[in-house]
Amino acid sequence: MTAEKQDKVLGADREQSRSVSPYKAGLMGRCPSCGEGAFFKKMSLDIREECEVCGFDLSKADPGDGAQVFVIFIMGTIAALVGFILIGALKLPSWLAVTIIFAIILFGSIWMLRVFKATLVALQFHHDASEGKLDNTEGHDAE
Repeated sequence: MTAEKQDKVLGADREQSRSVSPYKAGLMGRCPSCGEGAFFKKMSLDIREECEVCGFDLSKADPGDGAQVFVIFIMGTIAALVGFILIGALKLPSWLAVTIIFAIILFGSIWMLRVFKATLVALQFHHDASEGKLDNTEGHDAE
């Protein structure tokens, strides 16, 4: 492929895949391609098959377990800090502190999972990330 042709192909890919900020699309739970369509099915954590606005194929989107790991560490830290404040500084009864912490963990985790999952997929799309493949065109002979 000539350098000129390669620049045209790469330029077209850049325009298509970088038209929307991946962070904005992730935070808003929107399509990483157009930034308009909803990323999730209704009020669940399930990703749509395709964007309802632009028809972008979201079926291959795979955030893996990255979102869960981030949320566990962040929510664990927040819960511990809130617990220290509620029980240590404010001297709330244990049952009330546990109830408040439980509510924070429940609603905070669901919200954060949606944001992190959508952001990870949007970043994959933005950087054209895909599964690695072996390429034997380097001139190496297979033995």
